[in-house]
Amino acid sequence: MPAEKKPMRYAHPDGYTGVCYCESGRFIVTAGSDGDVRIWESLDDDDPKSINMGEKVYSVALKNGMLVTTVSNNIVQVHSFPEGTPDGILTRFTAEANHVVFNNSGTQVAAGSSDFMVKIIDISDNSQQKTFRGHSGPVLSVAFDPENVFLASSSCDGSVFVWKIADQVRWAPFMGNCKTQRMIRMNVPSSLLRLLAIPVDQTVKLYERETWQNSFDLSDNSITKPINIVSWSPCGRYLAAGSADGSMVVWNVTTKECVERLQHEKAFKISAMAWHPKGGKIAYTDCEGNLGLLEDILKPTSSAAPSFDELFDEDDNDLLTKDAQDHVNLSQSSPTRQPLMDDDEDDGEYDMKTPRSRSKIHRVIDDNSHDIGSPTQEDQTDDGDQAVSVPTVPEPVRYLGPVPTPQQKPFQPCSTPSHLMHRFMMWNSVGIIRCYNDVQDNAIDVEFHDTSVHHAMHLSNVLNHTMADLSQEAVLLACEKSDELPSTLQCIHFSSTDANKEWMMVMPKGENIQAVCLGKGWAAVSTDAQIIRIFSIGGVQKEIFSLAGPVVSMTGHGQQLLVSHHRGIGFDGDQCLGIQLMEFGKSKQILQGVALPITRKSYLTWQGFSAEGTPAFSDSEGTVQMMNRALGNTWVPVCNIRDHCKGKSDHYWIIGIHENPQQLRCIPCKGSRFPPTLPRPAVAILPFKLPYCQIDSEKGQMEEHFWRSVLFHKHFDYLEASGYEIDEAAKGQALKEQQELLMKMFALSCKLEREFRCEELSAFMTQNVLSLAIKYASRSKRLNLAQRLSYVAQEKAAELMNVQEVEEDLRAGMSAGYSNFFVMSAATFSTSAGSHARNANILDNMSKVSKKSTGIGNQSTNKPGSLVLKPLAPKRKAKQVLKPIKLYPALKFMFSFSCWIIIAHHLMARNCKIQFVIKLYVFRKRPKTGYQLWLEDNRSAILTDNPDLEEQEIIKEGMNRFRVLTSEERMVWDSNLCRTARDQEEAIQPIRSVLLV
Repeated sequence: MPAEKKPMRYAHPDGYTGVCYCESGRFIVTAGSDGDVRIWESLDDDDPKSINMGEKVYSVALKNGMLVTTVSNNIVQVHSFPEGTPDGILTRFTAEANHVVFNNSGTQVAAGSSDFMVKIIDISDNSQQKTFRGHSGPVLSVAFDPENVFLASSSCDGSVFVWKIADQVRWAPFMGNCKTQRMIRMNVPSSLLRLLAIPVDQTVKLYERETWQNSFDLSDNSITKPINIVSWSPCGRYLAAGSADGSMVVWNVTTKECVERLQHEKAFKISAMAWHPKGGKIAYTDCEGNLGLLEDILKPTSSAAPSFDELFDEDDNDLLTKDAQDHVNLSQSSPTRQPLMDDDEDDGEYDMKTPRSRSKIHRVIDDNSHDIGSPTQEDQTDDGDQAVSVPTVPEPVRYLGPVPTPQQKPFQPCSTPSHLMHRFMMWNSVGIIRCYNDVQDNAIDVEFHDTSVHHAMHLSNVLNHTMADLSQEAVLLACEKSDELPSTLQCIHFSSTDANKEWMMVMPKGENIQAVCLGKGWAAVSTDAQIIRIFSIGGVQKEIFSLAGPVVSMTGHGQQLLVSHHRGIGFDGDQCLGIQLMEFGKSKQILQGVALPITRKSYLTWQGFSAEGTPAFSDSEGTVQMMNRALGNTWVPVCNIRDHCKGKSDHYWIIGIHENPQQLRCIPCKGSRFPPTLPRPAVAILPFKLPYCQIDSEKGQMEEHFWRSVLFHKHFDYLEASGYEIDEAAKGQALKEQQELLMKMFALSCKLEREFRCEELSAFMTQNVLSLAIKYASRSKRLNLAQRLSYVAQEKAAELMNVQEVEEDLRAGMSAGYSNFFVMSAATFSTSAGSHARNANILDNMSKVSKKSTGIGNQSTNKPGSLVLKPLAPKRKAKQVLKPIKLYPALKFMFSFSCWIIIAHHLMARNCKIQFVIKLYVFRKRPKTGYQLWLEDNRSAILTDNPDLEEQEIIKEGMNRFRVLTSEERMVWDSNLCRTARDQEEAIQPIRSVLLV
């Protein structure tokens, strides 16, 4: 019958979880990422003994009453078992120790570390140590030879070394390309088979001792992902393995047959496996910290175990046929079971010649026997007897369908995991928030990069806050709900002038905060009820809205809110994430839950905004992507962090992005994904690089450089459209750089005789650069190309002239004394009155046209700019100069009604009032006064009398002549004005009906 799989239970938080049995098999010992070792009397033990070993336990080993663990402070320590009394430190490494094992006698332990070293330490005298160097990556696994002659070690760089302990030299050469992962372990059984088992992808390779040559491989069709862990049975005949997809199999190494196949109930990755000392049971753990148990391993079914007397109830001639058929039926009824008989000889028949053969068969298939996995000395020494060989049926191939991917849990960008005792709660361009949670202190430290913003703060973490965000206005903290307290939001508004700068908000019963963020003048929280709550920075509750799925992360910048959430269940390792982007200032949603294009089989590791306000994100594969607003809000990969990592276990922890200059600010993490709090990590600057084709060629490099410059300077257009004053010098320098690259690509295309490509490049050139391109083509004796480019230049000049004519006409109308409808008031741009708070974000440092205050003393105060990013000086209220709207090239089509509707909607999108748009439409159609009508009819007469007059003089002369008209003549022109007004009203109706839809 198949092995019985007990329901799993929670043991530790998610992360690597180790497991082992004590020598008697009475206790199960587990160790996890919470730093505790728990001792279980059974799987049903509701009160296991817990021993705290440190911040995080990476490996555990138990023998002779000594419990050895490797913890996160890079030490290997020993405790007494089961008391848990500390018994000293065996050794130290310069990085975390990943694995520790005992030798057979329990006199020595071997440990492998992320500093590429392996050490063997004597238990009785820890000064007796041997060090082995040679790996080029962190050592993940070590294993003793049963005879204590050799030591095997594996590294994440794919190498497996065998060392001779006495000489401390590498005995065996590099064996294969064993691409290992974090939880891979290899194992050496007793001296019975003298084999070294190494998991490689979906197979287990077995190497012979002494020669260290690959003897054979073990695999099974049920394993679809790499094997993480292998473990030998106490008898040494069976090998258990666990894989990344939760598959667990047991092989009979002698017959190379798979005798057990089981699957994790949730398909989680198997972290560790341990056999019961007497066999028949396997304890295992998964990556989520759960503990499970497999019982009745290798136990035969009752139908396969007839009593000894029943063997003689049938005729001897029918014994073989009937018994074999029984086993065939058994195999067919349970395809995951395989026969357990060991076939030492290749004989397919029962040997019934001697009573001893019968007794051996009886002993093997006896249900009451407890020695099924432990052959006796008599069995091992008797080579003349033949064991029973049972016909088997191969397992049918079954399609299990796509495997669902566990959903990613919520996280705070720029923060380290909450289970760490010392961690970063936030690291951004404003400052750093650290959390210390140990026996001595439970506090939060807030440090500002610019001390002029605010002095450092030390806060007592009474509510056990786990989430935080920091801006130049406030510190936002949040805690999850507990048995005693509900989930609470706490805000320290240090930029406020109030005496009490702190406010708190308790979530409704049952809601738990999962993500928080700060913007300019607002704060937001997301709860497990899939609700986002918006608060003002002073504590006023504002809008709330629902998400389409569980939140993953949330960030804010200025008036923008970026939220990532689950859209559904992903399959085969892929996450199904959506993204929402909102702008509170414009009260509109830019991205409405569209799919987030993360790399396949990866998860989201960071999301946020650049300092200039462009959304970006990064995934676990190291791909950083940024939004391209000019191409329909699409995402562009701008960097691959993995290309800059020196080792396979190294990573970069992102803390910020700048578009001008182009900088990706990260913290290098050697051998881990997150940096330690001490010593203070250094910040590294990584360059951006778009994944264009043929990047090694001159053409590919210039194309990548050009489009990267275009992408990273699109924020100027966004800021200008949002009403911010931009740095015209920086924008001009970016345009100059792009035009120089275009000219270089043009010259290269001419050199390669690609004239059509030259014409394509001319479409991106300005008028001046296009003139240079024409000269270059002429000097290169490409007259046809020069002629075609001249046509392009004429079209560009005509287009520019049309735009200039429209602008001149509008300026002339405004200079004649008419209302300037192109001037936008303060209400058009500003979102709120008040002080200009400093912010390390570029958007918050750039000034907008301020709103005219109606109350007394409501004047904006200007603080000095940031030391890093200097803001533009805001204009005073009394000397405010109204800024005209920039006329777009599309205005040359303004005399088309349909095109005007498009322009009108564009103006309204910039918060223009509909009355302003209608007046602008009427102004382009007709003049406003009777004088204007008279001047249009009499302009030619004035020019005939005075042909040398300029425009201003014509207007002045016309005014003098209009004044001398009689009242009756003026009334005629006024009546014409009334008819014009009716025409204007008729012209208003179409656009009003369209704009008010």
